[in-house]
Formats: sequence, C-alpha cells, structure tokens
Amino acid sequence: MRLVAVAVALVLTLAGSCTADESESAPAPPTTSAGCRTDETAPKRQLRGMWIASVRSIDWPSRPGLSAARQRAELVAWLDLARKLKLNAVVLQVRPTGDAFWPSRYAPWSEWLTGRQGVHPGYDPLAFAVREAHARNLELHAWFNPYRASFGNDPRKLVRDHPARTHPDWVFRYGDSLYYDPGVPAAREFVQRAVLDAVRRYDIDAVHFDDFFYPYPLPGKKLPDRATYRKYGAGFDSIGDWRRHNVDLLVRDMGRRIHRAKPWVWFGISPFGIWRNARSDPRGSDTAGLESYSAIYADSRRWVERGWVDYVVPQLYWQLGYDIADYTTLVRWWSGVVRGTGVRLYVGQAAYRLGTEGPWRRSDELSRHLAVNRRHPEVTGDVYFSAASMRADGAGGVTALVEDHYARPALVPRATGRGGSAPAPPATTAVEADDADGVTVRWRGAERAATSYAVYRFAGRSASACGFADARQLLTTVRRTSGDTQTYLDTTARPGQTYTYHVTALDRFGHESRPGAGQTTE
Repeated sequence: MRLVAVAVALVLTLAGSCTADESESAPAPPTTSAGCRTDETAPKRQLRGMWIASVRSIDWPSRPGLSAARQRAELVAWLDLARKLKLNAVVLQVRPTGDAFWPSRYAPWSEWLTGRQGVHPGYDPLAFAVREAHARNLELHAWFNPYRASFGNDPRKLVRDHPARTHPDWVFRYGDSLYYDPGVPAAREFVQRAVLDAVRRYDIDAVHFDDFFYPYPLPGKKLPDRATYRKYGAGFDSIGDWRRHNVDLLVRDMGRRIHRAKPWVWFGISPFGIWRNARSDPRGSDTAGLESYSAIYADSRRWVERGWVDYVVPQLYWQLGYDIADYTTLVRWWSGVVRGTGVRLYVGQAAYRLGTEGPWRRSDELSRHLAVNRRHPEVTGDVYFSAASMRADGAGGVTALVEDHYARPALVPRATGRGGSAPAPPATTAVEADDADGVTVRWRGAERAATSYAVYRFAGRSASACGFADARQLLTTVRRTSGDTQTYLDTTARPGQTYTYHVTALDRFGHESRPGAGQTTE
C-alpha cells in the first residue's frame, strides 16, 4: 500500500492523567496521510471473511431440528470466532436449495433449519444473524444459491406451495436434483425477486452468489434445456452462447436492482477459479483444469470487465506449485482481470484442505498464499471456506496465517462511486484507566451518518497523520450504538503506560472521517 505526495507529520504534545476528570483533550491530527510510508503487513483496509455454509449442515446449524435457542447459540459462537480471528465479515448461506432462512413468500422455510421443509424454526434466523453480526461490527454478506431448487429430483416431495412444484415449466431435472432453468425469463425474474425480498427487508451488507448457475456437468448427462433453447434462443449461434447470455442477464440485472434498492449493499460472486485455460483462449490463465466458461456457462471475466459485480471471490482452492492450477499463476491472472475496473478482488481460500495431504500438511500453506497476495495490490482480501475448518485449524494453518497476517484489525474496503461521504469527526471526550480492567474510552458519536467507529491508540503523548495511514495503531472497530455517547474498553492497555486515543467515524459505504480530538492517559 503506497500513498503519494508529501507527508505532513505534526507531533502533538499532550499532558494528562489517568482519570476522566483530569485527562486533557488532544487536538485532532492533520487530515492528510499522503506520502506516509506504510507497513504492508498491517493494511488498513482488507476484507477478511469466512463462509458459514448451511447446506447439508456443513457449518450451521450443526444439524437440522435443533431448538431455536441452540441454533442461535451456535451462530453466536461462529460470529465470536470470526471476531477472535480478526475477520471483519461473514458470508452466511441463507438460500441453499430454493428455500429461505427468513420468512419469505418466494420460498419455503429451509429443511436445514428444522429437518422439514416449510416448518417455521421459531425465530427469524436472518434477522438474528444481521443483528448479532453488526453488534460485533462484522459485515453480513447474505449468500444465495440462485438456481438450485432441491437435492431431490421429485417435485412431489417438495412442500405443496413450493414454486418449483407450482411452476413445473420453470424447472428441469439433472441428475438427482432439480434446478430452476436459467433460460426461462419468468424463472430468472422469480429468482431476482426472492433475493430482493431479503435486500429490502434486512440490513444486510452484501448479496453473495456462489458458483452454481447452470449445474456442474455429470458424466454422460446432457442438460435438458433444448426445448427452452428452441423457445427463447433465437439469434444465438450455439446453445452455449445462449446459456452464458442467460447467466449474464441474471448477473447484470441483479446488480442493478440491488443498487437501486440500497446503493450501499455490495453484490459479489465467488466463481470457480478458472475462467478459461490459455490453450482454449489466449486471454485465459496458464492452467489445465475445468473451465467455468464452458462447463457451467459462467463468463466471470465478462462480469468483471462490464462492472456488473462489486467484488469477485474466485475459489482458488489449489496449492502453490500445483501443475494444473497453480495458486500464484491464478492470483496473477485474476489481478490482471480486475485491474482498472473498480471491481474488488478477494481470494477464496481452501481452509478445508488444511492438514489433509501434500503441501496442505504444512502449517504455513495458507500463510504463504497471503504472502503471494501482497505482491498483487489488486488483491484486497480473502474469504475462507469454511467456518468449521477455521475452527478446526488443520495443521495449525489458521493459527499461522492469523499470526503472520492478521496481527492488527482492518477496515473493510470502501465502496466507491455509489454515494455516501465521510461523517463528521467524533470527539474523544474522556479516558478512564483502571489497572484491573484497562482503559475505557468515551466519545461523542451523534453524527447520524456514522455506522461504525475506528479506535486508534498511540503510545505516548503524540499522534501524527501517518499514524492513521495503516493499521499499526488501529486498536479496534466498533458498531455505532444508540445514544450520543459511545464507549470502548481497551483491555490490552498496560497499567502505567501513557496512551493517546483518537476515534474516526465511518459511514455505510466505508468513508472514514478525519480523526477527532483525542485524549491522553498515563
């Protein structure tokens, strides 16, 4: 992370004591950090997330049929783990198989909640998830599988009012599953309305699609959509081009409609890691694996180039040096794809492979992945699959990557070009030191535009603009609560040590205010 121009460093001499009554106000530091030398190991902005998968009880709930209280307790534990690992986002699966984790008129309650499709779980899981994630200042990216309707292929086993049952012309059977047909305009519109229902009714931070559009190919089986192609495919030279067009329409229209409803909500997709191999297309990557372009008709490169998504999370689940799909090769390729587009590049990381075989038995495999990322400034974050693997910490790989790369917290990347502005700077009003508990920091946060705050701590009685240029002095981030006065207890403060605290405010788009006036204690 490099900033240009000339830095202005102003040292602020502050005198104060350990009590709120006697602590003295410190002037706000200069507002510019241009020209500051930053530490690449402490980036100020970086998306750090983990997928929480609900399908087949991969992560949460741990099994269908748990009580509402047990489900809530399990989810809180996952959110606490994310915060402990210094992550700042979770990607929670809320539509795994044409169902819903919220009361939706577009889909039945999910069987992964209660064990029976269509049965109310006794609470609103999405509302609870949003509230608890935000209480920990974690972004909640709601993860939708758009087209998978059921893992079974018999519509009669779905609840009576399931849309795949009431609209049989919207679905096709493929293997053991049912899918909404991406080529049917009514089905595509229905999927978008189901997603927008959650966008409008819940305070989510992002809509997240996985890599399932058309299903992955099964040996010896062709997609049963020839009749749909004959009906809707006029003007296309091949069925493959038509299928890609159908997926393109969903992606393009979904992003536009999300931003019309709530401009601050991100739209992101986690595509399969290989778009096309270079031997098929010179614009492709130097790889030799399955191509999403032709296998599942996902033209992910086009989505980025057209700016139809806000972020992309290619699933780069391969190790360094893998001859078919080398991690370094693919990071370089994806970095080139997003360069100059304004689309954020986060990398999907295979935490589930830690401790399994070959190089994945090394404790530093994922840590080395993040070291590669640093060589590519286009990479602005990572998302890990999945929560259970992050907790399992196979081969100590999660511990290693956190120690090597997440020593400091990070702000989420800023949304650009969609509105918003930096809030007014908050003023730190008092610090109260207690040798047993730590230091309580208080500030005024009445600015309505503020969604969250960043708390910076400087050793001694000085602060400078460059201290805000990276995360070395970033102590924590906290969500705005009701009321004018906000507080944070710094339990890491050393007794007798002199500290200066400053707070900044951030709006929903991630714009950060100037540092407010601070307080010093000793």
